[in-house]
Amino acid sequence: MIAVIERNPLKERLRRGEALVGAFVNVFSPELIEVLGLLGLDFVILDGEHAALTPETAVELYRAAELRGLPCVTRVGVNHPQVIQKYLEGGALGVLIPLVSTPEEARRAVDAVKYPPLGRRGLAASRVSDWGLGPLSLAEHVARSNEETLVAVQVETREALERFDEILAVEGVDLVFFGPSDLSVALGLPGQPTHPRVIEQIERLGARAREAGRWTGTIARTPEDARRWRSRGFQWLCTSVVDLIARGVRAHLDAVR
Repeated sequence: MIAVIERNPLKERLRRGEALVGAFVNVFSPELIEVLGLLGLDFVILDGEHAALTPETAVELYRAAELRGLPCVTRVGVNHPQVIQKYLEGGALGVLIPLVSTPEEARRAVDAVKYPPLGRRGLAASRVSDWGLGPLSLAEHVARSNEETLVAVQVETREALERFDEILAVEGVDLVFFGPSDLSVALGLPGQPTHPRVIEQIERLGARAREAGRWTGTIARTPEDARRWRSRGFQWLCTSVVDLIARGVRAHLDAVR
């Protein structure tokens, strides 16, 4: 018998300096999650911001991910402790919080994820603590969760750019994720996520984040994108499951036809 949260391989590999390739998932099928794990994807992010993800659905996807050893993070669309906690209690190894624009919002995310004294998360026996029936006591579960659960925040608004150093100063933020689409809007370039000004901002702020001891991630839809961002120090390289499926289907059809 093992606890739902033993060690978080995602954080272990990031600590070693590895670059990881993952995908946002907005097609909520446990079988698909298993296939992604079998194919060797480094992690998935269940998308609760732009898709209709519920905690009940997420639990089934966490089970599938655990079965295949696939680290599973959840993008939670509402930065509120009672929303975030339901995904954590179900088995998420971390959360990605979108549209974090102020240090107060970053602190709110940390408080929702971490138990006291690091945060304000409420404690109860649940799936993530094996309902108190597993190998870890609740006290050990608290220590393990505070150490292993990933806290990632998305920087993608004009205010976030202006208050970036304040956001970086928030203790407990592990990773800063740069959303190119929303950043393009913030920079007055809507729908142009690959515009040189957007790329320059991500590169410059990514370097500052790493200097502050934070891991960095962004969207890398193609192998070329992934190689470029990796060469610039980014470790969390995210495409989407729809992009992966589309490229595979198109390549197959092009070859057949």
